[in-house]
Amino acid sequence: MQAVAGVDSGSDADTPLPPAAMPEVVDQVALARLYGEPLFALPQDLYIPPDALEVFLEAFEGPLDLLLYLIRKQNFNILDIPMVGVTRQYLAYVDEIRSRNLELAAEYLLMAAMLIEIKSRMLLPPKKQEGAEEAEDPRAELVRRLLEYEQMKLAAQQLGNLPQYGRDFLKAQVTIEQSLAPRFPDVQLSDLQDAWRDILKRAKLVQHHRITREELSVREYMGMVLRALQGRRFVEFEDLFQPEKGSTVMVVTFIALLELAKETLIEITQAEAFAPIYVRLAYTPA
Repeated sequence: MQAVAGVDSGSDADTPLPPAAMPEVVDQVALARLYGEPLFALPQDLYIPPDALEVFLEAFEGPLDLLLYLIRKQNFNILDIPMVGVTRQYLAYVDEIRSRNLELAAEYLLMAAMLIEIKSRMLLPPKKQEGAEEAEDPRAELVRRLLEYEQMKLAAQQLGNLPQYGRDFLKAQVTIEQSLAPRFPDVQLSDLQDAWRDILKRAKLVQHHRITREELSVREYMGMVLRALQGRRFVEFEDLFQPEKGSTVMVVTFIALLELAKETLIEITQAEAFAPIYVRLAYTPA
Protein backbone atom coordinates (compact mmCIF):
# COMPACT_ATOMS: atom_id res chain seq x y z
CA MET A 1 0.00 0.00 0.00
CA GLN A 2 1.06 3.58 -0.44
CA ALA A 3 -0.11 6.73 1.28
CA VAL A 4 0.30 10.27 -0.08
CA ALA A 5 0.83 13.13 2.31
CA GLY A 6 0.53 16.79 1.44
CA VAL A 7 1.06 20.00 3.38
CA ASP A 8 -1.42 22.81 3.60
CA SER A 9 0.10 25.98 2.23
CA GLY A 10 -2.38 28.33 3.88
CA SER A 11 -0.07 30.32 6.20
CA ASP A 12 0.83 33.96 6.81
CA ALA A 13 4.59 33.46 6.86
CA ASP A 14 5.36 36.66 4.90
CA THR A 15 3.66 38.92 7.47
CA PRO A 16 6.39 40.64 9.51
CA LEU A 17 6.30 40.01 13.23
CA PRO A 18 5.92 42.87 15.64
CA PRO A 19 8.84 43.53 17.97
CA ALA A 20 6.82 42.42 20.97
CA ALA A 21 6.35 38.94 19.50
CA MET A 22 10.04 38.28 18.81
CA PRO A 23 10.82 36.49 22.11
CA GLU A 24 8.06 33.94 21.41
CA VAL A 25 9.43 33.23 17.90
CA VAL A 26 12.92 32.50 19.22
CA ASP A 27 11.53 29.69 21.37
CA GLN A 28 9.87 27.96 18.37
CA VAL A 29 11.45 25.06 16.48
CA ALA A 30 12.61 25.99 12.98
CA LEU A 31 11.06 23.95 10.16
CA ALA A 32 14.17 24.37 8.00
CA ARG A 33 17.04 26.72 7.26
CA LEU A 34 17.16 28.87 4.12
CA TYR A 35 20.61 30.32 3.35
CA GLY A 36 21.56 29.77 6.98
CA GLU A 37 18.51 31.58 8.37
CA PRO A 38 15.86 29.63 10.36
CA LEU A 39 12.44 29.22 8.71
CA PHE A 40 9.61 29.06 11.24
CA ALA A 41 6.67 29.02 8.77
CA LEU A 42 6.11 28.00 5.16
CA PRO A 43 5.83 30.84 2.58
CA GLN A 44 2.37 31.51 1.17
CA ASP A 45 3.51 31.13 -2.46
CA LEU A 46 5.18 27.72 -1.88
CA TYR A 47 3.78 25.07 -4.26
CA ILE A 48 3.81 21.43 -3.12
CA PRO A 49 2.73 18.79 -5.71
CA PRO A 50 0.01 16.37 -4.60
CA ASP A 51 2.35 13.37 -4.85
CA ALA A 52 5.43 15.10 -3.45
CA LEU A 53 5.63 12.69 -0.51
CA GLU A 54 4.81 9.02 -0.94
CA VAL A 55 5.19 6.46 1.82
CA PHE A 56 5.17 2.84 0.62
CA LEU A 57 3.88 0.70 3.47
CA GLU A 58 3.81 -2.62 1.58
CA ALA A 59 5.29 -3.47 -1.82
CA PHE A 60 3.61 -6.35 -3.66
CA GLU A 61 4.89 -8.03 -6.79
CA GLY A 62 1.46 -8.69 -8.24
CA PRO A 63 -2.14 -9.70 -7.50
CA LEU A 64 -1.20 -13.18 -6.26
CA ASP A 65 1.37 -11.69 -3.91
CA LEU A 66 -1.23 -9.33 -2.44
CA LEU A 67 -3.82 -12.09 -2.12
CA LEU A 68 -1.31 -14.44 -0.45
CA TYR A 69 -0.31 -11.65 1.93
CA LEU A 70 -3.95 -11.08 3.01
CA ILE A 71 -4.48 -14.81 3.59
CA ARG A 72 -1.26 -15.44 5.53
CA LYS A 73 -1.51 -12.25 7.59
CA GLN A 74 -4.89 -13.30 9.02
CA ASN A 75 -3.93 -17.01 9.34
CA PHE A 76 -6.65 -18.15 6.96
CA ASN A 77 -6.62 -21.72 5.70
CA ILE A 78 -5.49 -21.48 2.11
CA LEU A 79 -7.50 -24.60 1.27
CA ASP A 80 -10.69 -22.99 2.65
CA ILE A 81 -10.43 -19.30 1.80
CA PRO A 82 -13.18 -17.05 3.26
CA MET A 83 -13.99 -15.28 0.02
CA VAL A 84 -16.16 -12.55 1.57
CA GLY A 85 -13.49 -11.09 3.86
CA VAL A 86 -10.59 -11.56 1.46
CA THR A 87 -12.49 -10.01 -1.47
CA ARG A 88 -13.53 -6.99 0.62
CA GLN A 89 -9.94 -6.31 1.72
CA TYR A 90 -8.60 -6.86 -1.80
CA LEU A 91 -11.09 -4.40 -3.31
CA ALA A 92 -10.18 -1.82 -0.68
CA TYR A 93 -6.57 -2.02 -1.74
CA VAL A 94 -7.48 -1.82 -5.44
CA ASP A 95 -9.56 1.31 -4.81
CA GLU A 96 -6.56 2.87 -3.09
CA ILE A 97 -4.12 2.27 -5.94
CA ARG A 98 -6.67 3.24 -8.64
CA SER A 99 -6.61 6.79 -7.41
CA ARG A 100 -2.79 6.91 -7.64
CA ASN A 101 -1.68 4.63 -10.46
CA LEU A 102 -4.27 3.50 -12.96
CA GLU A 103 -1.83 1.43 -15.03
CA LEU A 104 -0.79 -0.55 -11.97
CA ALA A 105 -4.42 -1.07 -10.93
CA ALA A 106 -5.36 -2.73 -14.25
CA GLU A 107 -3.59 -5.99 -13.34
CA TYR A 108 -5.15 -6.00 -9.89
CA LEU A 109 -8.62 -5.35 -11.32
CA LEU A 110 -8.40 -8.60 -13.28
CA MET A 111 -7.83 -10.57 -10.08
CA ALA A 112 -10.63 -8.60 -8.38
CA ALA A 113 -13.01 -9.70 -11.14
CA MET A 114 -11.90 -13.32 -10.62
CA LEU A 115 -12.56 -13.06 -6.87
CA ILE A 116 -16.02 -11.63 -7.45
CA GLU A 117 -16.78 -14.42 -9.92
CA ILE A 118 -15.67 -17.10 -7.43
CA LYS A 119 -17.75 -15.44 -4.71
CA SER A 120 -20.84 -15.39 -6.93
CA ARG A 121 -20.36 -19.04 -7.97
CA MET A 122 -20.18 -20.05 -4.32
CA LEU A 123 -23.58 -18.39 -3.72
CA LEU A 124 -25.22 -20.50 -6.42
CA PRO A 125 -26.31 -24.07 -5.71
CA PRO A 126 -23.60 -26.54 -6.77
CA LYS A 127 -24.03 -28.39 -10.06
CA LYS A 128 -22.91 -32.00 -10.04
CA GLN A 129 -21.23 -33.20 -13.18
CA GLU A 130 -22.01 -36.59 -14.68
CA GLY A 131 -19.84 -39.31 -13.16
CA ALA A 132 -18.55 -37.05 -10.37
CA GLU A 133 -19.44 -37.66 -6.72
CA GLU A 134 -19.01 -34.02 -5.63
CA ALA A 135 -19.09 -30.72 -7.47
CA GLU A 136 -15.76 -29.00 -7.97
CA ASP A 137 -14.97 -26.19 -5.52
CA PRO A 138 -14.89 -22.81 -7.37
CA ARG A 139 -11.85 -21.89 -5.29
CA ALA A 140 -9.78 -24.92 -6.43
CA GLU A 141 -8.03 -23.20 -9.35
CA LEU A 142 -7.23 -20.12 -7.23
CA VAL A 143 -5.83 -22.30 -4.43
CA ARG A 144 -3.62 -24.17 -6.92
CA ARG A 145 -2.21 -20.93 -8.30
CA LEU A 146 -1.59 -19.55 -4.81
CA LEU A 147 0.26 -22.69 -3.68
CA GLU A 148 2.45 -22.71 -6.79
CA TYR A 149 3.22 -19.01 -6.37
CA GLU A 150 4.11 -19.50 -2.69
CA GLN A 151 6.51 -22.33 -3.55
CA MET A 152 8.23 -20.24 -6.20
CA LYS A 153 8.43 -17.25 -3.84
CA LEU A 154 10.04 -19.33 -1.08
CA ALA A 155 12.49 -20.82 -3.59
CA ALA A 156 13.41 -17.33 -4.78
CA GLN A 157 14.00 -16.22 -1.18
CA GLN A 158 16.27 -19.22 -0.56
CA LEU A 159 18.25 -18.44 -3.70
CA GLY A 160 18.50 -14.81 -2.63
CA ASN A 161 19.90 -15.84 0.76
CA LEU A 162 22.76 -17.75 -0.84
CA PRO A 163 26.13 -15.97 -0.72
CA GLN A 164 26.62 -13.88 -3.84
CA TYR A 165 29.84 -12.65 -5.35
CA GLY A 166 30.18 -8.92 -4.91
CA ARG A 167 27.52 -8.73 -2.21
CA ASP A 168 28.56 -11.21 0.48
CA PHE A 169 32.11 -12.02 -0.53
CA LEU A 170 34.83 -10.87 -2.87
CA LYS A 171 37.27 -12.87 -4.93
CA ALA A 172 40.70 -13.00 -3.35
CA GLN A 173 43.66 -12.45 -5.62
CA VAL A 174 46.99 -13.93 -4.63
CA THR A 175 50.15 -12.91 -6.42
CA ILE A 176 53.04 -15.38 -6.30
CA GLU A 177 56.43 -14.06 -7.26
CA GLN A 178 58.91 -16.65 -8.52
CA SER A 179 62.46 -15.89 -9.47
CA LEU A 180 64.00 -17.49 -12.51
CA ALA A 181 67.02 -18.85 -10.63
CA PRO A 182 66.17 -21.73 -8.26
CA ARG A 183 66.98 -21.19 -4.61
CA PHE A 184 68.42 -24.14 -2.71
CA PRO A 185 68.69 -24.21 1.08
CA ASP A 186 72.08 -24.30 2.74
CA VAL A 187 72.56 -27.80 4.17
CA GLN A 188 75.60 -28.71 6.25
CA LEU A 189 77.17 -32.14 6.61
CA SER A 190 76.16 -32.28 10.28
CA ASP A 191 72.51 -31.73 9.28
CA LEU A 192 72.62 -34.77 7.00
CA GLN A 193 74.19 -36.87 9.75
CA ASP A 194 71.52 -35.87 12.24
CA ALA A 195 68.78 -36.63 9.72
CA TRP A 196 70.27 -40.06 9.04
CA ARG A 197 70.46 -40.87 12.76
CA ASP A 198 66.81 -39.89 13.18
CA ILE A 199 65.85 -42.22 10.34
CA LEU A 200 67.72 -45.10 11.97
CA LYS A 201 65.99 -44.46 15.29
CA ARG A 202 62.56 -44.50 13.66
CA ALA A 203 63.46 -47.70 11.79
CA LYS A 204 64.32 -49.43 15.07
CA LEU A 205 61.04 -48.35 16.62
CA VAL A 206 58.96 -49.90 13.85
CA GLN A 207 61.18 -52.95 13.32
CA HIS A 208 59.39 -56.27 13.85
CA HIS A 209 60.79 -58.89 16.23
CA ARG A 210 61.07 -62.14 14.34
CA ILE A 211 61.13 -65.48 16.12
CA THR A 212 62.57 -68.40 14.18
CA ARG A 213 61.48 -71.93 14.91
CA GLU A 214 64.22 -74.55 15.23
CA GLU A 215 63.09 -78.15 15.37
CA LEU A 216 65.26 -80.24 17.78
CA SER A 217 64.69 -83.90 18.59
CA VAL A 218 64.79 -84.94 22.25
CA ARG A 219 65.45 -88.55 21.21
CA GLU A 220 68.47 -87.46 19.23
CA TYR A 221 69.96 -85.66 22.20
CA MET A 222 69.19 -88.64 24.43
CA GLY A 223 71.39 -90.72 22.17
CA MET A 224 74.10 -88.03 22.26
CA VAL A 225 74.11 -88.11 26.09
CA LEU A 226 74.35 -91.90 26.13
CA ARG A 227 77.28 -91.82 23.71
CA ALA A 228 78.99 -89.23 25.88
CA LEU A 229 78.66 -91.50 28.94
CA GLN A 230 79.90 -94.67 27.26
CA GLY A 231 83.30 -95.84 28.43
CA ARG A 232 83.35 -93.34 31.27
CA ARG A 233 82.62 -94.10 34.88
CA PHE A 234 81.25 -90.71 35.87
CA VAL A 235 80.65 -87.46 33.96
CA GLU A 236 80.04 -84.20 35.71
CA PHE A 237 76.58 -82.78 35.09
CA GLU A 238 77.83 -79.46 33.66
CA ASP A 239 80.08 -81.19 31.11
CA LEU A 240 77.08 -82.63 29.29
CA PHE A 241 75.92 -79.14 28.15
CA GLN A 242 77.22 -77.00 25.28
CA PRO A 243 76.59 -73.32 26.11
CA GLU A 244 78.10 -72.12 22.83
CA LYS A 245 75.17 -73.65 20.91
CA GLY A 246 72.59 -71.46 22.61
CA SER A 247 69.90 -71.76 25.23
CA THR A 248 67.63 -73.85 22.98
CA VAL A 249 70.13 -76.69 22.75
CA MET A 250 70.76 -76.52 26.52
CA VAL A 251 67.02 -76.84 27.24
CA VAL A 252 66.66 -79.85 24.92
CA THR A 253 69.72 -81.47 26.51
CA PHE A 254 68.26 -81.00 29.97
CA ILE A 255 64.95 -82.56 28.83
CA ALA A 256 66.90 -85.47 27.36
CA LEU A 257 68.63 -86.07 30.74
CA LEU A 258 65.27 -86.08 32.51
CA GLU A 259 63.83 -88.57 30.02
CA LEU A 260 66.86 -90.88 30.43
CA ALA A 261 66.56 -90.72 34.22
CA LYS A 262 62.84 -91.46 33.93
CA GLU A 263 63.54 -94.52 31.83
CA THR A 264 66.29 -95.57 34.36
CA LEU A 265 68.95 -95.49 31.66
CA ILE A 266 71.20 -93.17 33.65
CA GLU A 267 71.82 -92.40 37.31
CA ILE A 268 72.25 -88.92 38.72
CA THR A 269 74.06 -88.83 42.06
CA GLN A 270 75.31 -86.22 44.53
CA ALA A 271 77.44 -87.05 47.60
CA GLU A 272 76.19 -84.18 49.79
CA ALA A 273 74.47 -80.84 49.60
CA PHE A 274 76.16 -78.34 47.29
CA ALA A 275 78.51 -81.07 46.09
CA PRO A 276 79.10 -81.67 42.37
CA ILE A 277 76.40 -83.64 40.49
CA TYR A 278 77.57 -86.67 38.51
CA VAL A 279 75.88 -88.68 35.82
CA ARG A 280 76.66 -92.27 34.86
CA LEU A 281 75.12 -95.10 32.89
CA ALA A 282 72.73 -97.32 34.85
CA TYR A 283 73.93 -100.46 33.05
CA THR A 284 77.09 -101.80 31.44
CA PRO A 285 76.66 -102.31 27.70
CA ALA A 286 77.60 -105.77 26.42
